[in-house]
Amino acid sequence: MSKRKSKANPRPDPSPSPGEPPADGRALAVPTIEEAGPSLPGRMPILPLRADVVFPQTVVPLVVNRPAGMRLIDEVYAAGGDRIIGLATQRSPELDEPGPAELYPTLCVGSILKMLKFPDGSTRIVCQGIARARLIGLEQTEPYLIGRVEPLGERAEQGEELDALVHLVNGLFNRLSENVPEELQVAAMNTRDPARLADLLGSSLPFSVEEKQAMLAELDVKARLMTLGQFLTRHLNVMELSTKIQAQVGSEITRAQREHFLRQQLKAIQEELGEREPEAAEARELERKIRRAKLPPEARAEARREIDRLAGMHPSSAEYSIVRTYVDWLASLPWARSSTDHLDLKRARQILDEDHFDLEKIKERILEYLAVRKLKKDMKGPILCFAGPPGTGKTSLGRSIARAMGREFVRISLGGVHDEAEIRGHRRTYVAALPGRIIQGLRKAGTNNPVFMLDEVDKLGADFRGDPSAALLEVLDPEQNATFRDNYLDIDFDLSKIMFIATANMLESIPQPLLDRMEVLELPGYAEEEKVLIAQRFLIPKQLESHGLTEKHLTIGDDAVRRIISDYTREAGLRNLERELAAICRKVARKRAEGKKGATAVGADDVPSFLGPPKHFREVAARTGVPGVATGLAWTPTGGEILFIEATGMPGKGALTLTGLLGESMKESAQAAMSYLKTHARQLGIDPARFAKTDVHIHVPAGAVPKDGPSAGVAIASALISLFRDEPVRRDLAMTGELTLTGRVLPVGGVKEKVLGARRAGIKSVLLPRYNEKDLTDLPEEVREDLTFRGVESLDDVVAALFPEPRRRASRSKSGTSRAARGSKSKGSGVPGRAPR
Repeated sequence: MSKRKSKANPRPDPSPSPGEPPADGRALAVPTIEEAGPSLPGRMPILPLRADVVFPQTVVPLVVNRPAGMRLIDEVYAAGGDRIIGLATQRSPELDEPGPAELYPTLCVGSILKMLKFPDGSTRIVCQGIARARLIGLEQTEPYLIGRVEPLGERAEQGEELDALVHLVNGLFNRLSENVPEELQVAAMNTRDPARLADLLGSSLPFSVEEKQAMLAELDVKARLMTLGQFLTRHLNVMELSTKIQAQVGSEITRAQREHFLRQQLKAIQEELGEREPEAAEARELERKIRRAKLPPEARAEARREIDRLAGMHPSSAEYSIVRTYVDWLASLPWARSSTDHLDLKRARQILDEDHFDLEKIKERILEYLAVRKLKKDMKGPILCFAGPPGTGKTSLGRSIARAMGREFVRISLGGVHDEAEIRGHRRTYVAALPGRIIQGLRKAGTNNPVFMLDEVDKLGADFRGDPSAALLEVLDPEQNATFRDNYLDIDFDLSKIMFIATANMLESIPQPLLDRMEVLELPGYAEEEKVLIAQRFLIPKQLESHGLTEKHLTIGDDAVRRIISDYTREAGLRNLERELAAICRKVARKRAEGKKGATAVGADDVPSFLGPPKHFREVAARTGVPGVATGLAWTPTGGEILFIEATGMPGKGALTLTGLLGESMKESAQAAMSYLKTHARQLGIDPARFAKTDVHIHVPAGAVPKDGPSAGVAIASALISLFRDEPVRRDLAMTGELTLTGRVLPVGGVKEKVLGARRAGIKSVLLPRYNEKDLTDLPEEVREDLTFRGVESLDDVVAALFPEPRRRASRSKSGTSRAARGSKSKGSGVPGRAPR
């Protein structure tokens, strides 16, 4: 850095206000970058500024709190001399390490006059602008920025136009005199140089960073003064508009006070004349509504008290609308309005059969409720919970129940609700308070005994605003909901006449106290035959009507529906099947709209031409048939699925590796199965010495999908037995069951869904715990006829059914007298179409 002699460059006192020259108007005695000539290097440190723009011939204080900036200041200040740096403004203030693209190209070369260190770690400096310059590029970024700059010269053509611009700017600035410091006014009056005047006002007035930077980059003095005049004019317009708005607000307040005074006088005059105000008429109307609503004594007394308060309020007061809305809610609720139940059981059964196929347990439960209601009029409403995979008809079943009973139907979705006030309502002290969804639903229904469906109750959440599931405990308790108190009403409302129906895909996520208050009715997935019947009776006629078609235009055969089910959908419910049928209807509707006449009959071979290539295929045959692979059964919220368990061995020291995004329960099942194999190796026909020199890797495909649960224990053990005996498991066999360390097979849940999933995948034989045989009674008859079931109590029973018969005989002759080799007597019949006894 070059040094100047202090006599040739005397320092001004840094005390002037930021952005201002000395009050006497003399130009600061600092050489310009052109005057410095060769002594001023074209390479200098660059200090990025977040929201400041420094102009030449101005003194400004700056705060530096970035490590790179503080180091730059320390080194430049310690070097002494003129302490020249480049002051470049950032385009984005939030950047901590700006590059060349983030800095405005026009900057101000300045000199550091004073530096102070503060206890908070920041550095305060006073800088004096010298001249404009252009940032050509950065040569160094660490430890701070060093750039190459070139000087920029100003252009000022003397003449009448320049004098006129100076006069205009001074006139506009004088109009701002009430809002600027006196020191700035004196400095502006004493500044004769037009360029310095523009820089002084540009740096001192509250312009935006972009506006200041535009003035800094302007080298033509006349253009700079013209830009300054535009900015001053806009700033004056904003200030005048603000003053006008403030005056209007003040006049509105004065007018409101005057109107209130006049209304009070008018009220006194009307009372003298015996007349009533319009507000009194509104109060009388609310009284009539309250009488018609037949409120209980507590609610009637509260409504009477609020109406009296309303009569004494002015309509312009904030409390008036709050009280009126509250009384209107009290008057509009169905305190005493009930719909009459249709207690004809035959008619109810007919309606339920028309709307839904099968679901016998649900229908029987509704008919039982109607029968008891017929005998006992004051019976409380039941609390039912329909649980099952998506698309099995849970929500639509609620509408059918309401139609069969002759009641109104109300549905609210609880999926994603996190606020307890959604159930109990907000207190009236809050702005825009409203009752909870229960009370809102009753107002919409217009009766106090509707069928009220709480959809997706398993997807409730909880956060800092409360736990909605805890608020439902009172709603869904027949012993408590007769005195349900909403926070907004703050009055007891009887919910005991409502028939509440909740729906859920899985019960595990429902809190146990809430689940305990509901009677759970499970809706399992549909078998293929059931889906075909439902499609022909319900789905196809519905889609034909929705697309403007009739049976004369389009027919879809049973074989086509079966192919859609097997090759294009893989679900427990019916939603995807309905979407595929709708796709066929759309294509036929388009053909008819294009003028093509004639009927369209869709068979199994025609399905790909409408829906494209198959989306799913039965992969059991492709994935099994090799040693170390077994087929398990898994339950998911969307239905049952098959699960492949793959095991492989390699030379090693007996390590066990588990992959496939498995949960803790599944990992423990694999460890228990491995321990059982090591303990009973000879009984299973396995050489015990192999375990010590073989590393085993167990993998469950679909590695991106989390998997957990103990029901895969039998399948994992089967895969390991197949691996160590080098025998493939039967291709058409799937299994489920929890395995203990002693080889016992424990019962599991979701048997029906698992069996239906196995059937969809092409499985023909299923091993399941003997204690789960009772669950097979819920399966459709055609499913029991299509599959072979074998109940097992221990792993010995499993081994007896794992391998094809010829291989099993060969293994018996090799393994001696072990129980697994002899083949324990299985208690399952293994006969197709009948559950083992």
